[in-house]
Amino acid sequence: MQPIEYMNFFIFLLFFISYAYQIFYILYVLVRMLANKSEKKGAKPKITNHSFAVLISARNEEAVIGYLIDSIKSQSYPEELISIFVVADNCTDSTADVARKKGAAVYERHNLERVGKGYAIDYLIGKINEDNPRERFDAYLVFDADNVLDKCYIEEMNKTYCEGYNIITSYRNSKNYGDNWISAGYSLWFLRESKYLNYPRYLLNTSCAISGTGFLVSREIIERNGGWKFYLLTEDIEFTVKSIMDGEKIGYCKNAVLYDEQPVKFVQSWKQRLRWAKGYFQVFGRYGKGLLKDIFTRRGFSYYDMSMTIMPAFVITVLSIVVNLAWAVYALVSGQDLAIFFESLGWLVGNTYLMLFGVGLVTTITEWKNIYTTPIKKILYNFTFPIFMMTYIPISVAAAFRKVEWSHIEHSKTKTLDEIKKT
Repeated sequence: MQPIEYMNFFIFLLFFISYAYQIFYILYVLVRMLANKSEKKGAKPKITNHSFAVLISARNEEAVIGYLIDSIKSQSYPEELISIFVVADNCTDSTADVARKKGAAVYERHNLERVGKGYAIDYLIGKINEDNPRERFDAYLVFDADNVLDKCYIEEMNKTYCEGYNIITSYRNSKNYGDNWISAGYSLWFLRESKYLNYPRYLLNTSCAISGTGFLVSREIIERNGGWKFYLLTEDIEFTVKSIMDGEKIGYCKNAVLYDEQPVKFVQSWKQRLRWAKGYFQVFGRYGKGLLKDIFTRRGFSYYDMSMTIMPAFVITVLSIVVNLAWAVYALVSGQDLAIFFESLGWLVGNTYLMLFGVGLVTTITEWKNIYTTPIKKILYNFTFPIFMMTYIPISVAAAFRKVEWSHIEHSKTKTLDEIKKT
């Protein structure tokens, strides 16, 4: 073997070792499925109906926010225990009016300096606290304006809340899986995250991670943090890491399902994922040292899990790019045969593709009934899933060197729950 072949093999091995535990997660869930075990061990808790404040941050979402509010009002949970609050954040459309007509309490925020969901949610919580007794709500449910909820969403989240979790995430599905390879890439990733990351974490009694939308936070956590003081570009990951470092164990509710709209244009997807990538760097910069230290001092697997989540993939990717570019330059200067270089690079890319394809395939097969599109698209988009994921490479590199700011993602998929499931 040539040096470049050894180096690329080492890079692939490093990546595989770093994330081998996620393969174990997949196998663990599959074994439980084959054994027909779907519930977590332990006595079932006594169910008490809690009061919830629903928090929705919306910026120019007049087209979709009504569908979310309708799905909240159609819940199987007692209506008197659900209060809906919307922050119309720097809106220039009729979002506030639509939300009010649907019965939500709306606060309008105008601040072009502190831009982003974190600031908007913190503002909304502050307004709720000003206008309501402290004890009125036991917990908060956070959604994006484009979401639609299954009818039993809040009922199921309440059951998991009764297990003693102060923070809970849910099953994230999509409104528009079949639009194109981009929306399918997002959708399959979030299905995989729910089924093969958060679900096994929950079963193995380690901490899960929230993912942007569809999560519960108890009043106790909000009060301990003095509101929602998470303003980085990925405020969800920041909150997750901070909570785990504070000793919280984040739960997961597999029966609470929400449907989320995914981008369909690559330019839009690039901007969104550029923000996510930059946000991961920000989180690692602020919490990385403490998180890595906690792996050894507090000896909790969640610290390792979150460390792997926020940084190593980028480091390994950059290492791969640098090594291969350096070798290509060396081969050109020294007059060596570039065929070996291209063969080695092809091996690395090919194996990465196959690994991602395998993850997508397992998710597609096991979640087949939960993917609302045609059978041919379910199959076809499994082949494009690895390509979608590998586009993170240039996005991550760009994020490392560019200034990135929060930007609005337009939503236009106006679908009811029944229409989503008929797709």
